[in-house]
Amino acid sequence: DKDNTLSLFIMSKNTVNALAISVIATTAASYYYYRSNSSKAKNTYLFVGDIGGTNTRLAIYSANSLPGTEPLFSNTYKNEEFIKDDTKTFEHEIFSPFLSGCDIEWDRNTELIACFAVAGPVKNNTATMTNLGIGSEVQISGDKIMKNSHGLLHYIKRCKIVNDFVGQGYGMLDLDVDTDLEELVPGSKILIKENASGVKACVGAGTGLGECFLTASTLHPDDGHECYPSEGGHVDFAAHDQYGGDELEGRLAKALMKKFDQLHRISVERIVSGRGLANIFEFLCDDENYKSKVRPYVKSQFDAAGDEQGKIVGMNAQGEDPCPVCVKAMRIMVSTYGAEAGNCALKFIPTGGLYITGGITPKIMNYIRGENSPFIKAYKDKGRLGSVLKTVPLVALTEKAAESDDLGLRGAKVCAYREYKKM
Repeated sequence: DKDNTLSLFIMSKNTVNALAISVIATTAASYYYYRSNSSKAKNTYLFVGDIGGTNTRLAIYSANSLPGTEPLFSNTYKNEEFIKDDTKTFEHEIFSPFLSGCDIEWDRNTELIACFAVAGPVKNNTATMTNLGIGSEVQISGDKIMKNSHGLLHYIKRCKIVNDFVGQGYGMLDLDVDTDLEELVPGSKILIKENASGVKACVGAGTGLGECFLTASTLHPDDGHECYPSEGGHVDFAAHDQYGGDELEGRLAKALMKKFDQLHRISVERIVSGRGLANIFEFLCDDENYKSKVRPYVKSQFDAAGDEQGKIVGMNAQGEDPCPVCVKAMRIMVSTYGAEAGNCALKFIPTGGLYITGGITPKIMNYIRGENSPFIKAYKDKGRLGSVLKTVPLVALTEKAAESDDLGLRGAKVCAYREYKKM
């Protein structure tokens, strides 16, 4: 009897344990089923932005949209029309009105995963913009945006802020090597494909000069490359004596040091950017050797152009009868651009590709492409280390890919999607 009782006790204990395990397993399964299905029940969208010194581009994508997919909604805003002083915020003046104009069914199942690529250094998920031309800094904080209940902003569940050129870098991962890229050095596309996991770098002139680099991710291999910010556009400008032996660039450097109240140096961005092109032209208009060659109507357009002075110089450096002073300004800028691209090639040795991007680049490709262009000549002029550049693929966006002007948006979308996958 004792043996039977003991056997029954052991059986009962085993039965209880089995039942407990079954209950736990059922509960866990129910939890994961609920979590999975509740997530699928959500109407999730990616809210992304490319916020430069001049323009803000915003877009909404479906959370599961494929690379290259057109956005559901998009719009572009001129910053100077909305952010007129430091009391104005992007959240209230631009983001909220944009969302109000999107034909989305806003209900309790709607959520936005946001990422904004912003022109300026980023720290603690906050970007500080200094290129808005309002005389003071403006900050964009992802954490504050997530807590903001103004308008439809409360639908934002996650908000990541990245440097605008980090956005450009991630946008490169969304490009098709065969159709979206133009070789600036022959054989570059093949090298990019053969070194798919190699270091990549990006240099691009727009309102400012941006630089970044990417390496294959060891923490998240499935994501491919991770992009890292840089303020390489603010390295020292080094004058080259390439223009008739008259030390023109040396005089330019001294003039810009005086203009920007610098004792010993100026940054490359003061030369290689839309505003940099304006700086060069302004200098040439006062230089004894060039001021008599300035066309009066070009100078009038330039003086009245405000933040778009660089655009006036660029337009008048093109065509059948370009302004000679605009051409000189363009050649100085493009040569410096090529030299800095070569510097990046030596610093990073990006065997996975050196990408020349930025808003200005597609508009001046006739000054960039070709072995005898001022860009390529300066790029290759690296003395003893010139041979290193043979291992670096050098490419730019094709005209068609550049037309959409959405590389920063593409990168913000990549980052937003990575945030979505973490949920």
